[in-house]
Amino acid sequence: MLISHQKNNIVHYTYKGALLLLFSLLASSKHANSQSFIKSKFGKGIEISAPDSSFSLKFGTRFQTLYEGSTNSESKEWDDRFLIRRARLKFEGFAFSPNLEYKIELGLSNSDIGSDTPDRTNDADNVILDAVAKWQFAPNWQLWVGQTKLPGNRERVISSQKMQFVDRSLLNSRFNIDRDAGLQLHHVHALGQVVVREIGSISMGEGRDITTDNAGGYDYTARVEVLPFGEFEGEGEYVGSDLAREETPKLALAASYDFNDNASRARGQLGSFLGGERDLQTVFVDAMFKYRGFSAMAEFANKEAPKGPVVTSEEGVPLGTFVTGSALNLQGGYLFDTNWEVAGRYTTYNPAQATGLREQQQYTVGLSKYIVGHSLKVQTDVSLIEEAGRDEVYQFRMQLEVAL
Repeated sequence: MLISHQKNNIVHYTYKGALLLLFSLLASSKHANSQSFIKSKFGKGIEISAPDSSFSLKFGTRFQTLYEGSTNSESKEWDDRFLIRRARLKFEGFAFSPNLEYKIELGLSNSDIGSDTPDRTNDADNVILDAVAKWQFAPNWQLWVGQTKLPGNRERVISSQKMQFVDRSLLNSRFNIDRDAGLQLHHVHALGQVVVREIGSISMGEGRDITTDNAGGYDYTARVEVLPFGEFEGEGEYVGSDLAREETPKLALAASYDFNDNASRARGQLGSFLGGERDLQTVFVDAMFKYRGFSAMAEFANKEAPKGPVVTSEEGVPLGTFVTGSALNLQGGYLFDTNWEVAGRYTTYNPAQATGLREQQQYTVGLSKYIVGHSLKVQTDVSLIEEAGRDEVYQFRMQLEVAL
């Protein structure tokens, strides 16, 4: 229980400190100079701009309240839980010049921070999600420094606030490369109406908030994205559902490659720390399409460990396995004029045979009501989960999202 107690203290003091910082900034902006500019809007947070344009700060907070229940075809027993799925504090703006932007995001719920089970001490517990500076040093070029999401699969880069379903798919939970600390170089250019984006990154490879020396090698990621019909409204290629109701068809096609040199965690940047290291190679291919309320997204992922995924002791006893294999996710939905949306999703997960993990297929139907876009919404979905060698599972989820 000591671990859980310490974690609760961390969350309490982090939240308290963030609020004190916000109130101090608001007070100083009022009294130091009456020309300081403050604006606010529901879903957009509170924004402060210095009178000399030397910095800006936007503060926002959000949370998700989730009910989840499930039963299987054999026992018929109903197991459920009610929890705060996510609780976040976010700070962003620019410092010194609009060309130098920053973002800080803190996660406060147990699901955000890490394991809430005391005996899983080899999982990393952390509060900082993002802490990154973004420097536009030339037209169409940005250098990112710090900790943030790697340019991996589209579903992972989409904010958890802006998802089409209650949560991300099985493909994402098994193979995403999440967040890491390091450098990213972003470039964008246009060829007529076609927009092309390239991203390259070098990061530590162990995931967020790791303070020990690098256990293995670095992680290298590259991503190329093509928008053949031009840019989406409001960066809609990274927003679930077609809330902008695109007037013309919009399409985004992308591919990413990630190489994690001597990874030490079961899923690269995520999962338990294993007693050995392996090179991991991951390929993602994805697409997003939107037109007049209809949206569709497809993703494929494949992860390999060339030297084999299973880690064994000197005596040959298995110690754990890296999660390798492939997965496919297909989803689509239609947003009615009333801002109700009906969506469907199919995901198949095929782990490498050597891992001993079980194949799964999931069929999901979702219903969402967008009250104020993704800032205030109610989402629910029902899933059929088929896992090799086990009974079918039926899952029901309902979630409220509030973002200020």
